Amino acid sequence: MSSSPIRAGLIGYGYAGKTFHAPLIAATPGLQLACVASSDAAKVQADWPQVEVVADAQTLIARDDIDLVVIASPNDTHAALARAALRAGKHAVVDKPFALDLDEARAVIAATRENDRLLSVFHNRRWDSDFLGVKQAIADGLLGRVVHFESHIDRFRPEVRARWREGAGPGAGLWFDLGPHLIDQALQLFGLPERVQANFARQRTGALSDDWAHVVLDYAGGLRAILHASMLVAGGSPRFIVHGERGSLIKRDADRQEAQLKAGVVPGADDWGVDPDAMLLHQDADAAPRRILAPRGDQRQYYVGIERAVRGLGPNPVTPDEALAVMNILETAQRSARGGRSLPIAPLTPS
Repeated sequence: MSSSPIRAGLIGYGYAGKTFHAPLIAATPGLQLACVASSDAAKVQADWPQVEVVADAQTLIARDDIDLVVIASPNDTHAALARAALRAGKHAVVDKPFALDLDEARAVIAATRENDRLLSVFHNRRWDSDFLGVKQAIADGLLGRVVHFESHIDRFRPEVRARWREGAGPGAGLWFDLGPHLIDQALQLFGLPERVQANFARQRTGALSDDWAHVVLDYAGGLRAILHASMLVAGGSPRFIVHGERGSLIKRDADRQEAQLKAGVVPGADDWGVDPDAMLLHQDADAAPRRILAPRGDQRQYYVGIERAVRGLGPNPVTPDEALAVMNILETAQRSARGGRSLPIAPLTPS
C-alpha cells in the first residue's frame, strides 16, 4: 500500500461509533475517516462536516475508495457485516464482541483467511491507564505470585434505557457489553483459565436482559480471577483489586479516556489519558500504603497498530485468535450460568 492515508469507512454512529471509533481514527496519523454509514446524516455531519455519509452499510462496503471497514453497529450484525467487508476485499475492524457465538466467530475468521485481509477486534481497554498500571505492577513483581484478582466495571444507572444494548434481542445485556473488556484484560494478564463459573441476573425494575454479571475464572495454583459488572452500584467500587504473596494492590478509579471523549477532548491533547488516581500498594499490614501512579492511557495505540498492520509494518494489535479466546470464555460463561455449574474451558485450535 502507498504512503497515502488509509481510508476508513465507519458503519454505525451510535455510542461506540461516535464516542470511540470516529475520534480515535481521526486522531491517528496515516488513517482518514472517509465515510460513515448511518441513518442519521445530520448527527454525523454535526461532528464531522467534511466526512461523507451514506445511508446503509452495504453501500459503504461496496465503495472502491474504502480500504478499511470499521464495524460499530449492534452486536447481532457484527459477524455478517465483517464477512461482507472481507469478501469485498476490505480490511475489517469489528467492535467487541465480534460475533454472537464461536460458530459465527469461526466463520468470520475463515473469511479473513479466504480473502487475505486483516481482521482485528476493538479491545481498546488494553490501553487504559488503570489496566496498564496493574499489568506493570504484576510484571514488576510487586505483588509476588498473584492469587486473587478482581476486575469491576460497576455503574449506577437505575433506569432501563430504550437502547439495543439493554433490550431483549441477541447480543444484548451487560455480559455481552462489558464482559469482552473484562475477559480480554484477564487473558492478557493470566492466559486461558482452566474453568469458569458464571452467574447473571436482571436486577433493575423492567430489565429486559442481564444487568448484573459475576464470573469466576479458575487458574492452576489457586489463582481466582473475578470479573464483575453491575448497573446498580452508586458511588462505584474499586476498578481493580489484586492480592499476591507479597502484598495487595488497589486501583480505585477507572481510566478517564471514555469520559474525556464524551466531553469532546481530542485524543492526544495535553491531558489525554492522564490518570490522577494513584494505585495503592499494601505490603505491610502496619504501614501506610505506597502510592504508585498509573501510566498514561492511550487508546489511539490500537489504531496506530491497525495502520501499521494494514501497511505490513507491524503486527495486528488484536489477532483473530485472541478475539476467539475471548469468545470462548464469553460463550462458556453463558452455558455455565444457564446450567448453574462450573465448566471447563476447552483450548481452541489456532485459526
